[in-house]
Amino acid sequence: MKTARSYLLLGVAAVPAMIALASAPAMAQDAAAQASESEEPSDTIIVTGSRINRSELDVANPVVAISAEQIEQTGRTNVVDVLLRNPALSASIGSSLSGGADAGFGETGVNLLNLRNMGVDRTLVLVNSKRHVAGIPNSAAVDISSIPQDLIERVDVLTGGASAIYGADGVSGVVNFVLKRNFEGLVVRGQSGLSSKGDAANRYISATAGQNFNDDRGNIALAYEYNKSDRLSPLKRKFSGDPMRNRGLWQNQDDLDDDPNVPDRVVYNNLTWADSAPDGAIDLDLDGIPDFTGSGLVYDRGIPLVSAGGRAIGGSNTPVAGYFGDLQPETERHVVNALASYEFSPAIRFYAEGKYAETQAYSVGQPSFDFYTYLYPDNAYLQNRFGADAAPDGALLSRDNFDFGIRGETVKRKTKRVVLGFEGDLSDHLKYDISYVYGQTKVKNRQTASLIGDRYFAALDAVRDPATGQIVCRSTLSYDGVIDPENFGGPATTFTPGAGSACRPLNVLGNGVADQAALDFVLADNVSRSKISQEVVSGSVSGDLDSVFTFPGGGSFGFAVGGEYRREKSEDTPDALIQNGEFRDTAALAASSGRFNVKEIFGEFNAPLLSNMRFAELLSVSGALRYSDYSTIGKTTTWKIDGIYSPIPDVRFRGSYSQAVRAPNIGELFRPSTGTFGFVTDPCDFRRTGEGTQYRQANCATILSGLGLSPSEIAAFSPSTNAQATTSRRGTFGGNTNLSEETAKTWTAGMILQPRFIPGLTLSFDWYNIKIKDAVNTPTPTELAQLCVDQPTVQNVFCENIFRDPSTGFVLGDGADPARRIGFNVRPQNVAALTTSGADFTVRYAFDTASIGSFVFNLTGGYLDTKTEVPSIGADVDNDIREEYNPRWRGSADVIWKLDKFTANYSFLYTSDTRRYTTEQLAGNPDLSDPRYFSVKGLRQHDVRVAYEVDNRFQFFAGVNNLTDQKPDFESLNYPISGIGRFLYAGFKVQMDKLF
Repeated sequence: MKTARSYLLLGVAAVPAMIALASAPAMAQDAAAQASESEEPSDTIIVTGSRINRSELDVANPVVAISAEQIEQTGRTNVVDVLLRNPALSASIGSSLSGGADAGFGETGVNLLNLRNMGVDRTLVLVNSKRHVAGIPNSAAVDISSIPQDLIERVDVLTGGASAIYGADGVSGVVNFVLKRNFEGLVVRGQSGLSSKGDAANRYISATAGQNFNDDRGNIALAYEYNKSDRLSPLKRKFSGDPMRNRGLWQNQDDLDDDPNVPDRVVYNNLTWADSAPDGAIDLDLDGIPDFTGSGLVYDRGIPLVSAGGRAIGGSNTPVAGYFGDLQPETERHVVNALASYEFSPAIRFYAEGKYAETQAYSVGQPSFDFYTYLYPDNAYLQNRFGADAAPDGALLSRDNFDFGIRGETVKRKTKRVVLGFEGDLSDHLKYDISYVYGQTKVKNRQTASLIGDRYFAALDAVRDPATGQIVCRSTLSYDGVIDPENFGGPATTFTPGAGSACRPLNVLGNGVADQAALDFVLADNVSRSKISQEVVSGSVSGDLDSVFTFPGGGSFGFAVGGEYRREKSEDTPDALIQNGEFRDTAALAASSGRFNVKEIFGEFNAPLLSNMRFAELLSVSGALRYSDYSTIGKTTTWKIDGIYSPIPDVRFRGSYSQAVRAPNIGELFRPSTGTFGFVTDPCDFRRTGEGTQYRQANCATILSGLGLSPSEIAAFSPSTNAQATTSRRGTFGGNTNLSEETAKTWTAGMILQPRFIPGLTLSFDWYNIKIKDAVNTPTPTELAQLCVDQPTVQNVFCENIFRDPSTGFVLGDGADPARRIGFNVRPQNVAALTTSGADFTVRYAFDTASIGSFVFNLTGGYLDTKTEVPSIGADVDNDIREEYNPRWRGSADVIWKLDKFTANYSFLYTSDTRRYTTEQLAGNPDLSDPRYFSVKGLRQHDVRVAYEVDNRFQFFAGVNNLTDQKPDFESLNYPISGIGRFLYAGFKVQMDKLF
């Protein structure tokens, strides 16, 4: 098989022959004529969503563009935080979702776009209409932080027909970053900001320099960007760090019998983790209830809450406030870009882009913890604390190990990307473009304060050496091949027990009492590495048939044909200790790798049937077709058809209909089956059987009856906390090589108004509808358990992958179980049908006044009409409308006022209220809470910015984001707004038109 580089060489070798055959007359033009021609303005360009040169208004697919000026005026230095203002991208992962407990393994600091809230893997991200290498292994999702902000000319957001033009992954649409080309001069911009609380600081500096040469036929430009944001701990905010301000809706303890006239859930504050403490919760009589703290004080249990995820109110317990990790990670990034081009003649122009981006992010999450860990009767620290006879049968320990160091993650990403290409005119009516793209992302992920399983339990099993009276590890005195049978129950694999062992006894009875040598023995950092690479060779020829015929009114038949070869590869190598399953709180992860290639041919046409005629300013029809052959799933076909009708210049109607596909990504296909832990909220807890579909209660009864249990018995594990119904379970996850492509049918219809009697006014309205069948669905463990019982019967693919304990009815997979039985298998399946529809609308109005300056008004809005999922064949429709990240209304409005050298900008960001509970929950349990808590208040963000131009080279600016200091909902750290609060910034900009 030819490699991508082979295809490149073939393509480059073909260029001279193409030029010789078709462009000799162009070579004979004199230099003066070339210069004159190059200076003539052109109203036709390559626009997002088409390879045919034409005006942006002549494209039927709706494109919402965010300009460089609009990006700069937000005061944001994270591009995704800017794009979150666009209604279509408001579910994307920006800075507030890329740290703490929200970030996935190895994904701290990553910024991902999620178009239409259909998933990051269904959003195709391009740079200058060319693909970009992914930012995380086993995925196609691009880390947007690797794209330099100040080099962006505009960002185009396109819905519909994208796969026919650009290939797979664009079933929900395309986001295209259009970078500056032929940049000349110098721009330096810097700014610094911090929250009104004096933290979450951000520093930013960028410099872009470019120069034309050889009579402007060549250009070279270099850009550098540096940005650093400080980490923000949840303890720095009262809503997240103050136990009395940190609130949650949990089971009403006065309504355990479910009186329909009393709300099932009420607001509690001062929430704590029941029966667990930072210095240890010690149960000496093994009745499941702590008697003392590890410091020796009588244990105050507070008020344990039944069916509340193991929570209590007050007491000696660990506070929930501040437990879930950072509100914002620490991030630092350096991005260097080089751009060059040279026009040898109109027939051949060489262009090149080179990029190196290095980003580093750090964030902390939760501490490690013990939950009913057994301490032997002769544990020396236990006897020292409570006496030799205090626990004749041993004791149980529950503890949150803050004093060991909170588990953290540092992720360093290095992204390289090179684009090389030739383009030019083959004749007056024919152009070509051939390019090669290579991208590579390397990721190094270091996790800190991880407990090594065999070492931890060996150190915890501390006894006195009868010969010396010193406290030592039991395994140092005697070792029968098993470490701590009650807790670990396996052989030592990371150290050698016996005399002279490196094991050091660990004291956990108290806060900060552990010896540092013991902590050094049981704790370790782990380093995992991954590498993603991408190669793309593409070539196309575009042109028109003006030399043959034109349509009535002079319109030209435009076309483009071409081919593309793409190769993707991903390798993920966890730390050896992780691969071997040595860490106590991390399941074994196997190394994974996968690759695929795809060969494609495509064609596109645009036929302006009528133009410049009465009642037919423009009537055009366009279409595109792409045929793909994947090494993984075989052959696919995508297509689109669209049209425009403009009866008069003031009005344009447009519409499109298309079929798009998404091939499964490398992780979905090739990830090996490996162990994991997953948080499971059991839907068959008898207090939750009414919170699903109408099938849940009967299906849970069927499952439990099959185990010889009744539904009420599933709550019997712990009457005080019902902890086993909501806890972390052991399972497996992996890929599925039997996956096929998912297919989307998309249509759009809309109009553009530019009334001549109101100069400067543009209005657009577009309706979209996206339906995806055979969608790849990878549920979380909780979703897996819910999907099993929320289907018409339990005979479904989800129930086949969830396993219950026959003695308790709960999902299996207790991490402390010596047999380590698994409770779930998470695998992607082609089982889902997804639908979303709604409207996008924009209003732009610009006008000048004689005395008070100029004004620009921009409004971008979105209306969500439907958002549904059918999780498996024959299942009921799951209506997600108005649930989190699916508000009915979204929008942003900006007013820009410019008077002489002064500019002021005001922005308002809005989302309508969303549901706190799913539609299924409320349908099955209308008294779930007080109705005033049914909704979560939406976003109401006010931003202001002012700028002053000292002269045409120097500008100073300052602004405030979130002026009214809106906070997240009381049950969230970042929804509908980040937890940073009011943010102030100031900066400068220096601009020169020429370097020399």
